[in-house]
Amino acid sequence: MTQLVKVQNFVVSRDGFGAGEDQTLERPFGHADPGTMFAWAGATASWPNRTEPGGSRGLDDHLTRDFAHNIGAEIMGAHKFSPHRGPWENHDWQGWWGDEPPFHTPVFVLTHHERPSFSLSDTTFHFVNAEPAEVLERAKEAAQGKDVRIGGGATTVRAFLDADLIDTLHVAVAPVDLGHGVPLWKSPDELLDRFHLDVVPSPSGVTHHLFWRK
Repeated sequence: MTQLVKVQNFVVSRDGFGAGEDQTLERPFGHADPGTMFAWAGATASWPNRTEPGGSRGLDDHLTRDFAHNIGAEIMGAHKFSPHRGPWENHDWQGWWGDEPPFHTPVFVLTHHERPSFSLSDTTFHFVNAEPAEVLERAKEAAQGKDVRIGGGATTVRAFLDADLIDTLHVAVAPVDLGHGVPLWKSPDELLDRFHLDVVPSPSGVTHHLFWRK
């Protein structure tokens, strides 16, 4: 069975930015408002942090529910894991997600400043200074036959796209303009030389872009 390399539920603004600028501990997405960017997923019946019954169904809910299906490992960039820049001053920071991270798999963090691996619940974080292809080989081995998710941010997704390592890509374009930030693309048309594309508008206001390799 083929292991797929997937991007899932990755959100960008209408003008192509996956996050804002000036990331801080209090603002993981910089000047972008994650509540607005991810409102479509948070409104679904399958949103994992939902505390009350209800929520929307349809495509938004399917994509939210499918997020963890057959995923055996994740790769993320250093700034998805942490707001810190430069060498680690200490190892107290263990991510934005508390004692129960939502990944439930090995996670490989791309960084120029390695640190020892650690585990929180059923998620183990590994810190790797290597090129995308090398990290992907490690992640595929750790995934034990399951798929590998490229989790972001935009710079990391773009690096794996540029290395031609991604098989399927789902980008939700939110109805907001950021003006500046961390770009994924200027236009989704940039990927049409390598990918088929379906564009599906949602009643929630986002437009789902579903790419698969030609």
